[in-house]
Amino acid sequence: MRHPIIVSLCAAGVVALSACDKGIDTAEMDRKFQGVNVVDESDLNEVMLTVGDPNEAVAYFQRTLKENPDRIDIRRGLAQSLVRAKRIPEAKVAWAKVVEHEDSTDDDRVQLADVLIRAGEWDQAEKVLDAIPPTVETYKRYRLEAMIADSNKEWKKADSFYEVAVGLTTKPASVLNNWGYSKLTRGDLPEAEKLFLEAIRHDDKLYTAKNNLVMARGAQGKYILPVIPMTQVEKAELLHTLGLAAIKSGDVKTGKALLREAMETHPQHFEAAARALAALDEA
Repeated sequence: MRHPIIVSLCAAGVVALSACDKGIDTAEMDRKFQGVNVVDESDLNEVMLTVGDPNEAVAYFQRTLKENPDRIDIRRGLAQSLVRAKRIPEAKVAWAKVVEHEDSTDDDRVQLADVLIRAGEWDQAEKVLDAIPPTVETYKRYRLEAMIADSNKEWKKADSFYEVAVGLTTKPASVLNNWGYSKLTRGDLPEAEKLFLEAIRHDDKLYTAKNNLVMARGAQGKYILPVIPMTQVEKAELLHTLGLAAIKSGDVKTGKALLREAMETHPQHFEAAARALAALDEA
């Protein structure tokens, strides 16, 4: 922690000791203590936004907002914490209040569009983004623009927005995965496979991209796992996905073999694969 925190804590100790020596009652000590910054507030706000239980962060920012109703940074903290806590209806209202504040920014409007998409309100999110000047060129803005273009089946626009978004971040794995899934839903399987592989190269722990990659390969009749980093559990799960893809394509024999391999690979009992295999044997 920075030095101001240490100094503030020392100040707290001095006040407490003085209270004991002079026989000050608790209420008077609290009054004297008001305004002494025990913890650097900006540090505390940052901590509440990044660690711990997000619902505790929500409660913290709700309390602080009651004491400081005009502070936009506290409003933002509450809205961000509600998103972290997956309390999307409340987060939508909170971000709308941030945007209503006289000191709100275009970045706040992008955040509102994001939570509207999370709430399934795609048309409203598009209206919010359309009202933001085109000079606001941020990774999150373009990622959301790409997702909305996808939902509207405006494929050329989606590809353009995804490409720009990838170029605006040093961590493009998630947007590459989204782009790949877009290609997958369009039936452009080879291109989807390339994008998933690129996503994994940027983040080899992104299991969603690994699973999507196997789905894209399975849809092309490629029933061998790709050479990518994976744990033993992940390997079993990916074999399970590949087996289901083979069965969906009508290759039941290969699908059964892959499900058996998935069960043998998993370090524990693999219930999902066992159920799928049993259902096939009974059919």
